Order: sequence, then structure tokens, then C-alpha cells
Amino acid sequence: MLLILNVIFVLVAIAMIALILMQRGAGAQAGSGFGGGASATVFGARGSSSFLTKATKWLAVAFFLITFYMAWEATHGARLADVAANDLGVMAEVPAASQGAPSGSAPATPGLSATPAVPEAAPVAAPEVPEAPSQPAAEAEAPAEGG
Repeated sequence: MLLILNVIFVLVAIAMIALILMQRGAGAQAGSGFGGGASATVFGARGSSSFLTKATKWLAVAFFLITFYMAWEATHGARLADVAANDLGVMAEVPAASQGAPSGSAPATPGLSATPAVPEAAPVAAPEVPEAPSQPAAEAEAPAEGG
């Protein structure tokens, strides 16, 4: 059903594009005063505007109706899929594995521990900061002579 709607949806979209591109713009009416023969058209003396606008309107209505139905169908199908995802069927009978320590059924690998050993890092020596030279208090307070 949705495959057929998708095909119709694409055909309606292509038809709308073609009809919109065939219509004249608002400025095209000004050219008819300078010798544009509106009576020589395929659609009659009134021109194609009436047919093209009505056809575009109905294609747009069909386009939006198909769009809304497909959106509703997608959300309705998503709800049903959520319910089906919770039903595990045969897998509901399988007991859940414990999530704590690994089971004892698997043999341990000789020579290897379960967790890798982390090598001890060498202590990092902090660089020594040289001590500031001690100055006598008299020299530090004496004003500099200059002049």
C-alpha cells in the first residue's frame, strides 16, 4: 500500500512542478498588450491560466493529503513496532546472565591475570630551586647613591 502511495506521491510532485513551471508569471500579462495573441492558445481565448491553476490546486490538495496520510501511517507503524520490540518471543524464556563477576564456566588463561598489571612509574624528581642570596639588612635598606 505504501509503495503504491510513494509512486503516486512522486508522480503528483513531478506533475505539480511541471504545471507550476508552465504557468505565466504576473509580469507576463503586460506583454499581451503589445501583440500577444491570447486567442491562439490551445486552451481557448481565456488562456491556460484557468486550467493550469485549477489543476495545480487539485494536485497540491492530493499532495498534502498523501503527505499527511503517510506521516500518520509512519507514526502508527512506529507505535506497533515498539510494542513488538518488547515481545521477545522464544528469547523471553532464556535466563538473563548475571552481570556481576564472570561465571566460572570459562577456564582461566594460565600466566595471565584478569586485569593487566600497571607498571610502577618512576618517581619524578622536582627540579631544585636555588636559594636566594642573603643580603645584609643594611645593604638592602640603603638608598642608591646617584645623581
